[in-house]
Amino acid sequence: MRHKVTEATQGLTAAEAKGLRTAKELEGHLAWLDTFTPAALGVLAIASGIYTYLGVSTLLEDTGAMSFFAAVAYSIAVSVGIFVFWSYMLRLLPSMRSAAGFIGLTVSTIVGSLAIVAMSSWLNAAALAGSAAVEQHLDYTVRDYQAALEQSHDIALSGQALGREVQRAREAFEALADQERSGELSGAAGEGAVFRVLTQKNEELRNLEGQIAGQQPLIEAAYEEGNAILGRMRALTVAPGPVEQRSVAFSEESVRLAGVISNLNQYSVAPLVSRAAADLPASVVLPELDGRNSAVRDAQSSTIASVLDALDQRSRTLKQAADEVLALEPPQETAYNPISSADAVIRYAGSFVPSWAGAIAIDLLPAILVFVLAIAQAAIRSGRDGLSIEETLTLADLKAAINAMKDVEATMGLADGEIQRRVAAIEPEPLIRQDAAE
Repeated sequence: MRHKVTEATQGLTAAEAKGLRTAKELEGHLAWLDTFTPAALGVLAIASGIYTYLGVSTLLEDTGAMSFFAAVAYSIAVSVGIFVFWSYMLRLLPSMRSAAGFIGLTVSTIVGSLAIVAMSSWLNAAALAGSAAVEQHLDYTVRDYQAALEQSHDIALSGQALGREVQRAREAFEALADQERSGELSGAAGEGAVFRVLTQKNEELRNLEGQIAGQQPLIEAAYEEGNAILGRMRALTVAPGPVEQRSVAFSEESVRLAGVISNLNQYSVAPLVSRAAADLPASVVLPELDGRNSAVRDAQSSTIASVLDALDQRSRTLKQAADEVLALEPPQETAYNPISSADAVIRYAGSFVPSWAGAIAIDLLPAILVFVLAIAQAAIRSGRDGLSIEETLTLADLKAAINAMKDVEATMGLADGEIQRRVAAIEPEPLIRQDAAE
């Protein structure tokens, strides 16, 4: 509250008087604020300790008494450390008058704040957003598995598309066989050596085509099973209840899904088609020429050579198509790794900025009070610098000084009276002894 200056301050300039009044007003405010600041600091320290306890509890795997006492001891240490550290800073830093002292304590404040964040704030964030962070980890894992399943399915379908290439090759050789039967190729109608070569390759391609077609139901079944597992995993991500229990069920489903994706990768027929295409011209079993005369046998030999050239060309086409499928990037191997709430909060910190802000603010809010108090103390010193004690005395200070002087004078008066009484009590005795001697 404001006080009028005494007569000794009448010689002050307007600026000095204003600075003095400001200093007195700030001192009054600080005196009032100091009545509850320690209590408020204690409340903040206790609140931080509680959230630290919740964060530590998520890191301790054991749930016995020892883990409980360990978490309690750590949270108490954090609360005491926060209270003591900020109590030091609130008292010492605003009182620093030299630049070196102020800078030194400011650096100490920054280092101490980082230490508090390291030992408490991230655990507070784990308590505030730990479950949500673990759920986000589950959601990201589901996305990874879904991408792997989709990619494996696409590769398998690309392999199935090779069946059309095989079918085209088979139909081409089947048409050539029909032509040879009618005598349009070698000139010798019937089912001779050329026809048997064409029929041989036709059967090989037919068998390959059947194997490719047989994979289609397996691919579709695996894809449907994978989608069903993904649906259960998504449900576990948002289901009510403790996230730790849901994580266990989620892990079991992820193992099943990994097996489905592995099977789906094996259902791709691209490696089979590539090997079959390479073997197509090399596995020809040349029959004995059965022409009636040398001219017919020469025609058969020439036709078989042409068939082998056609086989070689079809082989290169099929192998190129199969290699294109094999060149597709395989799905990235995905595995679910269980994660604690504290680790999840750190890994996905960008998604939980409000929780991190609250966790850090509850620990570092006293830093704002420290610098506010330092600014107020600097303003008080600025208002008083250059003024003598007589110029800074207020009416209340003068009354207090007068009352103190009166108390001192009364005390001194009592002391003088006591001395005189003792002297008076001692002086008559020599006089009495002198009278007795006379």
